[in-house]
Amino acid sequence: MESGIDWQGLRDAALRMTRLAYAPYSHYPVGAAGLVDDGRIVSGCNVENAGYGVTLCAECGLISELVAGGGGRLVAFCCVDGQGGIIMPCGRCRQLLWEHGGPELAVATPAGVQSMARVLPQAFDADSLGLSRD
Repeated sequence: MESGIDWQGLRDAALRMTRLAYAPYSHYPVGAAGLVDDGRIVSGCNVENAGYGVTLCAECGLISELVAGGGGRLVAFCCVDGQGGIIMPCGRCRQLLWEHGGPELAVATPAGVQSMARVLPQAFDADSLGLSRD
């Protein structure tokens, strides 16, 4: 697990994103923030849609900002609800986080900080396809 991570700073950044969320249907704003290996903080909020299947999770926005901002690897991640309570990413978002952070990604969970390998055991990734990320 990464030491020296400002978990409160990540949580605060995620909470700020909940104020930008578009959640007119569920009224459940979600914000996410991640620390990139180059020191950047990337973030995202949920964006709902009347066609629920095309709603974007906060993690989707975070990954989009990561890629659009030059890429890199996530080293720490936090996701919160509108009151700042730490929540777990859904299964789809765990897969996105694995792709851009890998098994070592430190994830703030309601049970404490855990590795992505613990949050998404037996993950499907490039190795599963016989491909290298290099």
